[in-house]
Amino acid sequence: MSAYPGGPATAAPGPSSRPGRRLVRTVTVVASCLAVLAAALVAGVRALEEEPTVTLLANWTGDDETNFREAVIAPFERKYHINVDYQGSNAESQVLGADVEAGTPPDVVVLTGPGELAQYARQKQLLPLEGLVDSADFGASWATRLADGHVYWFPLKADLKSIVWYPADVGERQRERAVRRPAAWCVGMGSGATSGWPGTDWIEDILLQRYGAGVYQRWARGELSWRSKQVKAAWTAWGGLVGAGGDPGLVRRALKTPYESASLPVARSPRGCTLEHQASFIRKRPVWQHADGRYESSAQLIFGAAGARAWEVSGDLVALLHATPEAKKLIRHLASAGTQRAWSEKESGFSVHADVRPDPGDAASAWHRSLALTLRDKRAVHCFDASDAMPPAVRDAFAEATIEFLAHPRHLEALLRSLDTLSRSRGLTWLPSVCDRSP
Repeated sequence: MSAYPGGPATAAPGPSSRPGRRLVRTVTVVASCLAVLAAALVAGVRALEEEPTVTLLANWTGDDETNFREAVIAPFERKYHINVDYQGSNAESQVLGADVEAGTPPDVVVLTGPGELAQYARQKQLLPLEGLVDSADFGASWATRLADGHVYWFPLKADLKSIVWYPADVGERQRERAVRRPAAWCVGMGSGATSGWPGTDWIEDILLQRYGAGVYQRWARGELSWRSKQVKAAWTAWGGLVGAGGDPGLVRRALKTPYESASLPVARSPRGCTLEHQASFIRKRPVWQHADGRYESSAQLIFGAAGARAWEVSGDLVALLHATPEAKKLIRHLASAGTQRAWSEKESGFSVHADVRPDPGDAASAWHRSLALTLRDKRAVHCFDASDAMPPAVRDAFAEATIEFLAHPRHLEALLRSLDTLSRSRGLTWLPSVCDRSP
């Protein structure tokens, strides 16, 4: 309709300038429609403002966030008519720390570090999950019981870490030769505020494969010195593998490259690198999909490994900060087998829920099914990422030290001494266990 409120009236045909009855009726109808529409908008805004809401902080952004919203958040909102105010950040630890300090933490958080969560539990920021989650659905290493007897988190997503990726057309002998050439490794240490963690993964895995879960767990619990012969040997072995302090161009590339871009040289002709020591999530990267990426246990490739069935694992862990009715419903939803299965089927990660099994008929995702089965292998020992399990201050210092060591390996003794000193600080919270069964 062309009526413009407050503008000049449109003249009807004929000599009279007075609007006709049809026009008057039309204007009246339009005005009534506008009034009804305005009332509906006000009612809608009020309803939106009154809709129950739960706040959630996690680290998924980009495509991962899209998958998470579709597979996990949308079904919850439809079922419970509760709005999820989701915030995704690659610096979630810093965001959570700032929110807690300001007194405005989210209701629910998803973090990769049980060591960080243990510290928040000690500060009474987290609430126990008894009555909301059956910890037996996940196992002791995933839903850890702290010294106070309570469980404060459970995994929504799990990943396998003790693996090396390679293109499908690279044979066994080629891999054996490549493992001894620093230039053959795809290394990227960059990750914003958490840069350096790819180096911690290397050192942790070498320690686990060479010396077993017993030594690994003692170190992750703060009971084994950073200057012990085992830990020091793991650092020097990593330095030898990736050429620490060697070719300046190679070292510079590793230090400046973001971890998610480390494998890009695989697609070049000739290939810039062939092997990548990285967690299972990296298989989703276009480079590895194009190369039909395969994986091999790091125990079989890293020299000095004992070859035992020991795997380093990691997870995205859910914790509760406010026990609102909406937050409790979200916790139950995230812990349910149905939600865990839906998230796993997106191939954004793996569920270790007891009632979520890999689909044996999905031949299109054989690598995904194989990784899922390895995460559940009851004959193997699974140990949580050691740096993630350490107190945040030690974890962060460890990551920074790997960057310094890669550029200046002669500084190793001073770096380890500093980490020893920090690890003996008062007030740190160490986990009682990081492995799923006694080594």
